[in-house]
Amino acid sequence: MYAAGFLGSGMLLLALTYLMSGTRVTSIAPEQPRPGQSGLAAAEQQIRDLERQLSDVHGQQDHQLLVGSLIALVVMVGVSLLLGRVLAGRVLRPLRLITAATRRISAENLHQRLAVAGPVDEVKELADTVDGLLERLEASFAAQRRFVGNASHELRTPLATMRASLDVAVAKPEPAAQTVALAGRLRTELDRVDHLLDGFLVLARAQYGTLADRTPVSLGELARQALTARAADIAAKTLTVDDEVRPNAWTRGSPALLSRMVENMVDNAIVHNQESGWIRISTEHDHTEARLVVETGGRVLDQGQVDGLTQPFERLGADRTGSEGSSGLGLSIVAAIVAAHGGRLALLARPEGGLCVAAALPSAAGSEGVTR
Repeated sequence: MYAAGFLGSGMLLLALTYLMSGTRVTSIAPEQPRPGQSGLAAAEQQIRDLERQLSDVHGQQDHQLLVGSLIALVVMVGVSLLLGRVLAGRVLRPLRLITAATRRISAENLHQRLAVAGPVDEVKELADTVDGLLERLEASFAAQRRFVGNASHELRTPLATMRASLDVAVAKPEPAAQTVALAGRLRTELDRVDHLLDGFLVLARAQYGTLADRTPVSLGELARQALTARAADIAAKTLTVDDEVRPNAWTRGSPALLSRMVENMVDNAIVHNQESGWIRISTEHDHTEARLVVETGGRVLDQGQVDGLTQPFERLGADRTGSEGSSGLGLSIVAAIVAAHGGRLALLARPEGGLCVAAALPSAAGSEGVTR
């Protein structure tokens, strides 16, 4: 833009200079020599020859002026482009610093501010506006984190009271059969609500909390532990488990959150599976990523609906196997934990039917656990 503006103004300047320098001095042609004026005629002829020579010299000078001006214009366009780039870089340098600082700020360090110093101009006004936005975001995140945590904890008190009341009613001598049946159904519902509140707490910690307890963790060992803990559920559905887990898929993160991530992936494969179905669990690793892949069989699923399973309370329709016993937070918790650890989650509808859930986390290459 600087070079184009300079080029346009330079061309206009050259045009005006050329027009103004093209003025010619005109003279009246002398009359025809009369008889007896041979000397005068010769003088006039010499004057005309001199005027022609002078005109040729003026033409050569105009040509040289035009060529030299064009060369100077080309050189100055390059110089103006270089100077314009230097000036633009100097003017935009504060904006680049603001952009870099803003990119470094995430949900874990919203307390940081740009705090740009300098004169009160457009750049400082922009930085102050971004600082105000970060302050409002920090307050909003903190309020949401407190609300979810406090609400979940406060709701546990009435749940504990309800359980105690049921235990007292059932503990009476010879309780009625209806009372025992009602107590059993209420305990089941209370367990579901308690599980839902626990999911809220984990989701809140994964989305808005900090990971201060980062240690090397083996995804393979967590998968083995989850399968062992759910052996009864697997046997109840007569599921076939294809175990391709290796203990060398190490990552670094919160052991509690990563354990919950693996448990939810395994639970999702068990709950939303067909009777006598199959589950394939495998781990992979390289120098950059450690991956846990859980696959299940079943009917062919729509990829568009599968993509929405990472949202809370999303399910693949009411007819999905096991949906009535699910809180709808399982895969959303998995997605939040993966994102909190800087990884990526892929949900794929298998072409031959069923679902593939793959969690890829940064590898803990070089840690103590990898060398085992």
